Amino acid sequence: MDKNMAEDGVEENRENTKKKELGGLRTMPFILANEICDRFASSGFHANMITYLTEVLNMPLVPASNTLTNFSGTASFTPLIGALIADSFAGRFWTIIVGSIIYELGLVSITISAVLPSLRPPPCPTKENCKEASTLQLCILYISLLLTSLGTGGIRPCVVTFAADQFDMSKSKVASRSWNFFNWYYFSMGLATLSALTIVVYIQDNVGWGWGLGLPTIAMALSIIAFLVGSPLYKKLKPGGSPLVRLAQVIVAATKKRKAVAPADPSLLYENKELDATISVNGRLLHTNQFKWFDKAAIVTDAEATSLNPPNLWRLATVHRVEELKSIVRMLPIWAAGILHVTSSSHQHSFTIQQARTMDRHLSPSFQIPPASLSIFSILTVLIGIVLYERFFVPLARRFTRNPSGITSLQRMGIGFMVNILATIVASFVEIKRKAIAANHNLLDKPRAIIPISVFWLVPQFALHGVAEVFMSVGHLEFLYDQSPESMRSTAAALYWIAIAIGNYLGTLLVTLVHKYTGHSRNWLPDRNLNRGRLEYYYWLVSGIQVVNLIYYVTCAWLYTHKPVEEVGDSMEENDVDLARSRKDGNGDGDVELARTGTVKAQ
Repeated sequence: MDKNMAEDGVEENRENTKKKELGGLRTMPFILANEICDRFASSGFHANMITYLTEVLNMPLVPASNTLTNFSGTASFTPLIGALIADSFAGRFWTIIVGSIIYELGLVSITISAVLPSLRPPPCPTKENCKEASTLQLCILYISLLLTSLGTGGIRPCVVTFAADQFDMSKSKVASRSWNFFNWYYFSMGLATLSALTIVVYIQDNVGWGWGLGLPTIAMALSIIAFLVGSPLYKKLKPGGSPLVRLAQVIVAATKKRKAVAPADPSLLYENKELDATISVNGRLLHTNQFKWFDKAAIVTDAEATSLNPPNLWRLATVHRVEELKSIVRMLPIWAAGILHVTSSSHQHSFTIQQARTMDRHLSPSFQIPPASLSIFSILTVLIGIVLYERFFVPLARRFTRNPSGITSLQRMGIGFMVNILATIVASFVEIKRKAIAANHNLLDKPRAIIPISVFWLVPQFALHGVAEVFMSVGHLEFLYDQSPESMRSTAAALYWIAIAIGNYLGTLLVTLVHKYTGHSRNWLPDRNLNRGRLEYYYWLVSGIQVVNLIYYVTCAWLYTHKPVEEVGDSMEENDVDLARSRKDGNGDGDVELARTGTVKAQ
């Protein structure tokens, strides 16, 4: 027996050495090249799509905005499907590959529709009595958007977690680093988005939509190649089985034992290191006193303690699996706060582009800023903000908080919520000024006229949204990764996008209701002439929604309890607890009795 244990130890050391040789910083050029090209493609594709729908396909503003928001919501919902596939059986690597190919097919189809005149309606420069896109033309558009949405489902939840898998993300290692992975991941994505908003949008507005959509299509193809080239270097964690099944097993087991009394000593609850090995590579979750009803799933009955059969996981769950469920339940209220945050800002980008089209966009007598490129000011703020946050804010905050990260991810998100409210209020005052100048020059009834007000009046709100993103978006992603069980991190990353999906759907509902119930003569969000609308009222409405959401978030963050983890290094220092115990029967034969920390694998 000792010989077998020695051989197992040697084999385990070999496996650990092999794992240490994979991953690390050397994989980042390939993974980030993939994500940068992907983000360049997706940003270039979506940033100016409102212009494509209204100017090329001649769709009215509200239906066009709702179309983009609905498909954006779909693209944010599909990551849950992709995450479950990755965490259950496919793994993150192959999920990224398949998702990228599907996304590429969507880009190819919409590029073809932009090149062929028969797949779009005739131009309508006057914007009066325009012939809208036919059913066939809209079907091609919807199929293209659907393919990109499905492809996004395989990419979004897996790339950031796959990249993080290449490093030791235990608390001790993270605290010892002078840099934050999520900050620099977001910085790289910002660079790609900035490139798309300047290069691709300019080509779309000044060269043509064939090249404007063809360039993102080429970039996406390059991203797939870059990702495949680095394949031999990647650390590819094995999927630990369906996380939804494990959560369901805990709920069912706790329900079946709802009348059982949990032991006063939590150490008597069922644990099984071997059974949990694939889902706790970086350490097992420790028992917490919250949601103690779920602990009933880990109560070992007398019959289970003496059984020779593998444990039935629908009747008996380990403490680690119970704590996985508790972690998800604890995260949900914080996660939900991000939904109304997205709802309040889901349509602002589309409306701001329409505002910019009526303003003076000249940088020189011969050069105008494309309306969709105004987002570069938000991206520039994000890029500069992340550097300042990492190099100045964190060291300064660390002096007061003693926290290696400066402030917690929850505090970071709260600051982002507050800044976003300020950005929306600023946007409302800019709209009031834009319409006042239009009225002074008798341009309210001329939606195609250029109002003599500089488009740079829109820059402050873009900059504030950028600051909010540095705090809110990065903090939200870091919170979900850090507080989720390690075997569910793709699923947790999908929650980030699902919040965006639900927020976009609610945003569409909000805009539709506002458009429907604010009258015809002075509609807040008119179809054609924004000058006669009351967009500032809409901004005040969403500002109020954000204030209520901030109060809710602060309450949830105040009550939140962080998950406790037994890191691998800590557990190896202690003597391994016997996972099974032998007892002699009357004939002297050895029987195996399932203990509360048994090693018998479930079947």
